[in-house]
Amino acid sequence: QVQLVESGGGLVQAGGSLRLSCAASGLTFSTYAMAWFRQAPGKEREWIAGISRDGSTTSYADPVKGRFTISRDNAKNTLYLQMNSLKPDDTAGYYCAANRAANYGANYKFYDYWGQGTQVTVSS
Repeated sequence: QVQLVESGGGLVQAGGSLRLSCAASGLTFSTYAMAWFRQAPGKEREWIAGISRDGSTTSYADPVKGRFTISRDNAKNTLYLQMNSLKPDDTAGYYCAANRAANYGANYKFYDYWGQGTQVTVSS
């Protein structure tokens, strides 16, 4: 069966960095567009970044633009999110998602598979 497993979350001070990973199995990774979402307690799920199947194009939500970088390694079936200049407002559960279609946009209904999430906590 399809599995997406996130890792790399943790506690970091404001201004610090983390790199999240999402290891995919049970699917042909290179044929899926991918995205990262996050959800903080009491808030709606928020799309933060997406990447095309071959990694050639990316898109970011305004709150993370210039600080976060999404990338993928299709040979390793892994999606990444490099997060720099972290702020307390970035505190949330972070989830990767896979879409068998080409779309990697903000509508969570596009996505066929989801990981269980990894927690990121940024202290001030």
